[in-house]
Amino acid sequence: MTATYRQPGIVLTDRRFTVPLDHDDPAGETIELFAREAVASDRVGQNLPWLVYLQGGPGFGANRFVGKGAWFGRALKEYRVLLLDQRGTGHSTPANRQTLPLRGGPAAQADYLARFRADSIVRDCEAIRTEVTGGAPWTVLGQSFGGFCATTYLSFAPEGLAGALITGGLPSLDAHADDVYRAAYPRIERKVAAHYARYPQDVERARRIADHLLTHEVTLPNGYRLTVEAFQSLGILLGGGEGSHRLHFLLEHAFVPTPHGPELSDAFQEEVQGLLSYASHPLYALVHEAAYGQDERPTAWAAERVRAEFPQFDAAKSLAGDEPLLFTGETIHPWLFDCDPALRPLRETAELLAARTDWRPLYDAARLAANEVPVAAAVYHDDMYVDTAHSLETARAIRGLRTWVTDEFEHDGVRAGGPRVLDRLLALARDEI
Repeated sequence: MTATYRQPGIVLTDRRFTVPLDHDDPAGETIELFAREAVASDRVGQNLPWLVYLQGGPGFGANRFVGKGAWFGRALKEYRVLLLDQRGTGHSTPANRQTLPLRGGPAAQADYLARFRADSIVRDCEAIRTEVTGGAPWTVLGQSFGGFCATTYLSFAPEGLAGALITGGLPSLDAHADDVYRAAYPRIERKVAAHYARYPQDVERARRIADHLLTHEVTLPNGYRLTVEAFQSLGILLGGGEGSHRLHFLLEHAFVPTPHGPELSDAFQEEVQGLLSYASHPLYALVHEAAYGQDERPTAWAAERVRAEFPQFDAAKSLAGDEPLLFTGETIHPWLFDCDPALRPLRETAELLAARTDWRPLYDAARLAANEVPVAAAVYHDDMYVDTAHSLETARAIRGLRTWVTDEFEHDGVRAGGPRVLDRLLALARDEI
C-alpha cells in the first residue's frame, strides 16, 4: 500500500513492507515496516541512486522532515531517499507496553524483543531492497545507532551497499557493555564539568533540586516518579550541540513559592516529564544494552553496575560534602522501570533481556578487514554517546574507511551541520579529499 503527496519541492510516498519477524524462519510470523520515500519534485522521473537513512536510538523512528532541512535537502540533490522506521519504531509494527502483552508473558516478550537488534534491522533492509531498488545496491546513512547498523551491514551484507556514511556511530567491534560504560562515565563527567564552567550558577541550582528530591516524593503529572537518579539522567542533554543551554534554561525556573514552601514548578515538571518519559520510544530502554550483546555474557544492567565504580555520581555523597552534583547520560538503569509508567509493566521483560546469554555476534572483523565498500565516518572529538577511542579503533579495522574527526559538532552533528556534514562524508567516500 502506498500513498503519494507533496511538500514544497518534494514528492513523498509512504510505503509499507512485510518482513519475517525471524529471518531464519522466513515462512513464520511476519511484521510490518513503514518507510517514507522522498524525491525532489524536479527529479521525480529520473533514475536516481537510493540512500536509505537509519536513525539513531535504538527505538526511534526516522526523522519527520518538513521541507529540506538538515542533511535531507543535500541528499535530495542526487538521491532518492528512503526514511526507514526500523522494526518496532514509528509507523512500523509497534513494540510497547500496550502491544507487547499480545505476545504473552515476559519470557515471550523478551524472546520477541531479542529480534530487534542491528542484525535483524540489516536483514530487514536486504529483504526490502530488491522491491525498492530493483536489486541495485544502495547507500546507507547511519546516525548513531544507525551507524552501528551500518557497521553490521558491512559485516554481513556488503553486497547490498554502494556506500556507507556514518555519523557519530562507529561502535567497538568487541567491547562488552561493561567496557562501553566504563569508558562512558568519565566522558559524561567531562561534559558536566564543561556545563558548570559555562553556567556556574547551575551548580547550586542542581544541588538544590537534588536535595529537594532526596527529601520529598515527587510524582510528575504523567505519573513518573522523579527521583534524584532520574533527575541526574537529564544529563543526556549534554551530548547535543544545544544541550548545555537547554539544561541551563530548565534549571533556572525549577522552584516556585507556595503556601507550603518552595515546590518544583508546574512548568519545570511539565518539561522534565517530556524529557524523561520513554512512552514514545520504549525500545530505547528495553534493548539499549542488548545492542552491545555479542556473546554468552549477559549485559546484566551494565550501566548500573559500572556506575558503582564511580562514586562521584552518588548524589547523596555529593550533597553531604560541597561537591557539584554530577548528571548522567545515555545510560539505562533498572530503576527506570519503576519510575516511568510507560516502562513499569515491562520490568520483568527487561530483567530477562538483561540476563540473556545467547547473543549473536553483530560484526565480522575478518570481513570488515577485507571491506571493498566505500565508507566514510564522522567521528566527534569528545562524543558523549559513542566513545571516540572505540570509534577510531574500529575505523582502523575497516579496510578503506575514511574518517573526519571534528570538534566542530557534538553527537547531533548531522542535524546541526546538515549539508556540510553530508558533503564532507560523500567527498571522503568518493576519494575526492
